[in-house]
Amino acid sequence: MAASKDAGAGIAGIRDGQATAFSRSLARLAVRSLYAELALYPKPGLVSLLDNGSHDDMDAATFVRSMFALRRYFAQIAQAGMVDAPFHELKQLGIEAERRMLRATGGINTHRGAIFCLGLLCAAIGRCHAQGLALRPETIRSTLVERWGRELAGHSCNAGSRSHGAQALLRYAASGAREEGARGFPSVFAVGLPALRRTLAAGRGMRLARVDALFVLMAHISDTNVYHRGGLEGALTVRRQARAFVARGGTAASDWEARALASHRDFVAARLSPGGAADLLGAVCLLHAVCGARH
Repeated sequence: MAASKDAGAGIAGIRDGQATAFSRSLARLAVRSLYAELALYPKPGLVSLLDNGSHDDMDAATFVRSMFALRRYFAQIAQAGMVDAPFHELKQLGIEAERRMLRATGGINTHRGAIFCLGLLCAAIGRCHAQGLALRPETIRSTLVERWGRELAGHSCNAGSRSHGAQALLRYAASGAREEGARGFPSVFAVGLPALRRTLAAGRGMRLARVDALFVLMAHISDTNVYHRGGLEGALTVRRQARAFVARGGTAASDWEARALASHRDFVAARLSPGGAADLLGAVCLLHAVCGARH
């Protein structure tokens, strides 16, 4: 399938094209980035092409249906960013995308966090492109914060949501995707992307770079998905195991795969699923694909 192509394919050569061509190319990269996250293994507690992780209500096919339902959304929100659309328009596009996702999956939430995170990145990338700015991580992040940061900050304070993430936020004071967005996704720009690039620079390849980025994200963030499923103890388990993996050198350690698989078994046994970290990994993959290794 088209989505199986490496998310690292850049968008050089289309930056001077028409807005529609640019937005469609960016949307393809967004979908490929989500596929890259799905295809990664081992990935503790998460759905992959090999198994369903901690989930009995979804599998890889569910995620693929969701991805294809979101293709138009990523192009639309990129175009909205190009024309400097206000936040309420971006939000409405996200709401409509979530409805399409739920129709495609039979009501299962596969990509709610990705709709928010990758969607906002597509809008910011589109805005940078329209302004003729170089697509660098720092430029994309500053554009996101300067253009929509105030509304995102207000959005992050909305406690009226009935989502699992909002409930975890209220119960455990855990940060989630909304707070990440209000701050310009620091976990993506300052944590996940640098980790991925360090592993690539060390010559260990894209698969291992994504594994390292995922574990660094799990060690760093307060994942509302984990709090919802496992409470405080579950969150501590995820963070403790991820930090131990990173402290031993991540994929530079000779036994990294055995340790990652052991974490996978532990998370599945405890029904833990770090879906927030997975969404942020997809965003890291998109950002790397757009900006390339030069910046």
